[in-house]
Amino acid sequence: MNTTLLDRNAAQADLTYTPEIARATAGLYDRVKKVIPEIEWQSYAPYIYEINRLKKQKDAVILAHNYMTPEIFNCIADYAGDSLQLAQQAAKVDAQVIVQAGVHFMAETSKILSPDKTVLIPDLEAGCSLASSITAEDVRMLRAKYPGVPIVTYVNTSAEVKAESDICCTSSNALKIVESFDSDTVLMIPDQYLAANIAKQTHKKILTYAGSCEVHERFTPDNIRAFRKAWPDAVVLAHPECPPEVVAEADFAGSTKAMSDYVHDHQPKRVVMVTECSMSDNVSVQNPDVEFVRPCNLCPHMKRITLPKILLALQQMRHEVTVDPAVAERAKAAVERMLAV
Repeated sequence: MNTTLLDRNAAQADLTYTPEIARATAGLYDRVKKVIPEIEWQSYAPYIYEINRLKKQKDAVILAHNYMTPEIFNCIADYAGDSLQLAQQAAKVDAQVIVQAGVHFMAETSKILSPDKTVLIPDLEAGCSLASSITAEDVRMLRAKYPGVPIVTYVNTSAEVKAESDICCTSSNALKIVESFDSDTVLMIPDQYLAANIAKQTHKKILTYAGSCEVHERFTPDNIRAFRKAWPDAVVLAHPECPPEVVAEADFAGSTKAMSDYVHDHQPKRVVMVTECSMSDNVSVQNPDVEFVRPCNLCPHMKRITLPKILLALQQMRHEVTVDPAVAERAKAAVERMLAV
């Protein structure tokens, strides 16, 4: 274990694993004991106990993405899911404080949809390769290059990029968003692979941009064939941010929610989830009878979010995320158009 991860000096609280904390968190550990060894749990449990106590005190909720580690996803999250689900929850939470257990663009989206809430991100460096691949100026240049063509922007982008767009999408609803336009040509930015995979499912012409996810672009068709050779009975599920040739080798492709739903509904004997590493851990908790083969590509940005940093965020109300009101208003219009569809 990385000793800096659970540094005892990271938070001003008694983080001793006591019999009281063991009893109070026993139900949570029972939920995750398949994926978290007991020796690790003794380090996590005091943080989990204190975070859950502080949430009540601070009138806070934690929104956790599917790529969070199991102790975050299963033990302190009030709402968990993919980008679309978290956006929907951010728009309707009653709590005054939202802690985004995810990356920066997700926290911005929460702030855009709940401008009167305090939105915190535990680590300001939790970015996204897709979000950093495109700027608002890039979008303006694309609009000038393709006048009249609707611009569909993936939520994995900054507020400034969303503000320059016609509508947002997630991997859950991208096809539906594209099909909602009368135009026979649509520009999808910034993920070139999501756009290419959607293009195979529609008669519309899809124009693309050269962005990609550093996690999903590393998977190759040879990886999938190697999984099948080693585990011939495994069902392969791929995220549509993977290159099209990877998706073509899979049995099913869909968003993190769609993959999770597939496992829940079909209960395959063995499954390979071609996406970020922690996803398999979290879905396995919910599907104990399914065996998971874990192709492990970690997102370095998601993994910046840890229990100590979440605790510090709540203790100190630190790393508040703000969005310029003028930008937020335009970005909100693009996100709300997506939610309406």
